[in-house]
This record gives sequence, C-alpha cells and structure tokens, in this order.
Amino acid sequence: MTELATPLREVEMQGEPSGTALRSLVIVLTAFLTVVDLFATQAILPSLTRHYGVTPAAMGFAVNATTMGMAIASLVVGFLSSRIDRRRGILISLVLLAIPTTLLATAPDLTTFTILRIMQGLCMAAAFALTLAYLGEQCSAMDAGGAFAAYIAGNVASNLVGRLMSAAIADTFGLASNFYFFAALNLAGAALVYFTIRQVPPMHTTQALKLPFAAMAAHWREPRLRAAFIIGFCILFAFIGTFTFVNFVLVRPPLALGMMDIGLVYSVFAPSVATTLFAGKAAKRFGARSSIRAALGVAAIGLPLMLLPNLPAVVTGMVLVGVGTFFAQACATGFVGQAAQEARGIASGSYLASYFLGGLTGSAVLGRLFDQFGWPACLAGIAASLFAACLLAAKLTDAER
Repeated sequence: MTELATPLREVEMQGEPSGTALRSLVIVLTAFLTVVDLFATQAILPSLTRHYGVTPAAMGFAVNATTMGMAIASLVVGFLSSRIDRRRGILISLVLLAIPTTLLATAPDLTTFTILRIMQGLCMAAAFALTLAYLGEQCSAMDAGGAFAAYIAGNVASNLVGRLMSAAIADTFGLASNFYFFAALNLAGAALVYFTIRQVPPMHTTQALKLPFAAMAAHWREPRLRAAFIIGFCILFAFIGTFTFVNFVLVRPPLALGMMDIGLVYSVFAPSVATTLFAGKAAKRFGARSSIRAALGVAAIGLPLMLLPNLPAVVTGMVLVGVGTFFAQACATGFVGQAAQEARGIASGSYLASYFLGGLTGSAVLGRLFDQFGWPACLAGIAASLFAACLLAAKLTDAER
C-alpha cells in the first residue's frame, strides 16, 4: 500500500517505467470506480422491469436517468471549475455517490428509483469532470495523452466489468445486494483518490469568466463546436438505445438468455477497451471528420446483424456498435478540446451535457419505439442518429487545417 499511497503527480515525475505503470493503473482504477454505476444496471434491466412491474421503456428511462444528473453536473462543474479544489471535490462526490447507490437497494417505486439515479448522475459527473481537469493541469504535455488514454480505457472497462459484476451479484445474491456492492465500490474509489491524488490549488485561467452563460452561448454559435456538441448527443443516443433495449431481445425467444448469460455477453466491450486507445492517434493522422465518420460507419454495420435470430450475429453487432461509438466519442471529445480557443472548461461541460442529454433522450424516444413497434423500429431510430452524426461531421473539416 506504500507505493499506491505515492501522490499521482510524484509517481509521474519519477520517470521510471514502474512509476508510469503505477500512475496509469491508478488513473484506470479511478476512472473505473467513478462511472462503474452508470451502465452496470443495464445488465439487470429485465429483472428490474419484473420487480417494478413496468414496461421496458419506463424501466429503461429510469435506469438511464443518471444521464440527466450528469448533464446538469457537467455544466455546473464547467462553470465553477476554476474555483473548485480538485481533490476535495472528487472525494466528496464519490463519498456522496455511495448514498443514492445504497438507497437504490430499497427504492419502493419507480419514481424513487428514478430520482436516486439522477442523484447518482450528479455525483458521477462532478467526479468525472474534476478528474479530467486534474489530469489536464497536473500532467506534463508529453504525458497528458497517455493519462487521458488511460482514463478513457478505465471508463470503457467499467462498461464491461460493471455489467459482468452486476449480473453475477444480482443473479447470486439478489437485486438489493447488487446496489450495496456498488456503494462499496464508490467508497473504494474515494479511498483510492484520498491516497493517490495530492491536494493542489486549481489552476485559474487568465479569464475571469464572469459571464459563463455568455461563454457557453459563444461556443454554441461556433459552427464547429456546435456540430461537435450535437454529434456527442447523437452518439450516446445511439449507444443507450442499443445497449438498453438489446437486453430485452436477449432474454426473449429465440435467444432466451438468463441473467448471468447476459452479463457474459457484455464481454463485447473488451475490444472497445483496446481500440479506443488509438482514437487520438487516428484523429491526428486522418482528422476528426474522417475518424468519426469511419467509426460511426463501423457502428452502423453492426445494426442489421442484431436483427438476426442467432446469438453470434447479435453479439458481433454489439461489438461493432460498441467499438464504433466509443471510438467516435473519444475523437469528438478531443476535437472539442482543440477547437475551443477559450473557456475550455465550459466547452467541455457543454459537450458532456449535450452527450448525456442524448442518452436520456435516446432512452425515452427509442423506448417508446421499442414498446410500440418492436426492436426493428428501435434500430431504425439508432441508424437515423448515426446518420445525422455522420452528416454533422462535415462541419469539423475547418478545425483540422
């Protein structure tokens, strides 16, 4: 435990392979423990639907209500980032996250469940945004790419491992035990931050940012940034729609998988952990526009495969959608950071808010399509979102020059 207790910045400055590896491990674990609650619950959606006696659309919206909290918190943290102590803010967010996570175990109705998921989103997004700010400020320019890549990899890994753990625990010990376990993970994340991130003052920008709403409006008036924000919306719209409602396809005939089998199916995210790490290099070499379009094309190829009545085809489709959407999201995030000439914290917050609102909208709109017209209609809505994002990517050309 002594090595792990070395502050993250000091580990980075050691300049040794072991120090770099330890730093990357800490960043991956921090990212994993910050957002592991976000999508883990999707693996037990059919069980939650039966537990509360509601439709797939209603349960899908409730589970994905975290994105509403994350959208709100992303904007707030973006506005106030220069005034918030990074370490303290991350610690408080992760400790508070354990409270709604614990209460979800005994949520008496769907309304209470939804409110608690929104509270989770508020805490997760605050910790997420502040950790990104900390890495950007405390890592050298040479090491920043590796640090952000490690953080993205941790987030992608949370999609895989979180779902596996959720399915296994709920299947073995019941739904309530699942939420108690994830509350313990939230506290473990706080402990990790306490022992590995040292307290440093936030780096104040030269701008006072007295009018954050004016800065946000200016970003939305910029065609390149506006396109990137909406692309983010479309990406999570498609991702949420796919990986929320495919669960109900997996449990119904002809596939008829059990809860633990569904958890294992989410090994489909394993390739995304590796491919997402190359998004930055691809965007640098081929440009954000081409990289995003290629990634979304990969995702689109996976959609018709999920209509076929056999598990290998559906799983292959899920792999392609996961790889494509994660890759595109990483490219779009990097584009926003480069295209925003000022008030980058607000630009990043605006992108994340749009991204998470896309997830919330996707769960609502595609859930209605799924309930009324079935899985093919849901996939058609997802395809429309991917196509819209491809069209918007044309606006990113000028920023690549």
